[in-house]
Amino acid sequence: MVEEQLVRRGIEDQRVLDAMRRVPRHEFVPEGSERYAYEDHPMPIGDGQTISQPFIVALMLEAARIGPEDSVLDVGTGSGYAAAVAAELGHRVVSIERHPELAVTAAATLEALGYRVNVVTGDGTLGWPAGAPYDVIIAAATGPTLPRAWPEQLTREGRIVMPVGRPGGAQHLTVFERGADGDLHGRSLGAVTFVPLVGDDGWRDRE
Repeated sequence: MVEEQLVRRGIEDQRVLDAMRRVPRHEFVPEGSERYAYEDHPMPIGDGQTISQPFIVALMLEAARIGPEDSVLDVGTGSGYAAAVAAELGHRVVSIERHPELAVTAAATLEALGYRVNVVTGDGTLGWPAGAPYDVIIAAATGPTLPRAWPEQLTREGRIVMPVGRPGGAQHLTVFERGADGDLHGRSLGAVTFVPLVGDDGWRDRE
């Protein structure tokens, strides 16, 4: 997976590559789907959610530049796979999931594999103030814009990586970093397809 799908497509960060070699992706997919775990495509995990394809996970984490002492907020736990890779890279990971069943399953998988990730249930568009500040915020769902609460929970040098755009329409994986003016400015890493970021400051269920 790493050599064929990541290195050949331009992922260069050695820490990210090594982390993805260590995390057993097959442990994070539904039972019976293990044989497909290392293929480069998203997979359904229940409740209308997916586990992102390996290349996209690597691309997001490379852009996030997670250091060994960094605190990370992972929005949209899903199966817990991206949180596990982030835990290999950073010092502390809080992962928030709005679906209670997915949160329980992900927490159990992460604990069984020895990953110390604090999985919480809630509205990810509001972040998780109790764990702030974060050096990195990553989101596995596309929002209409950057949620207002996230910059307030970010360190001065922090980064946010999230897809922005309408579900079923144009979406761009976007990296937000502070400019000289102190405001967060986004740059696109390219077109992507993600499930919607649902919440008070995201899309509504009906959208």
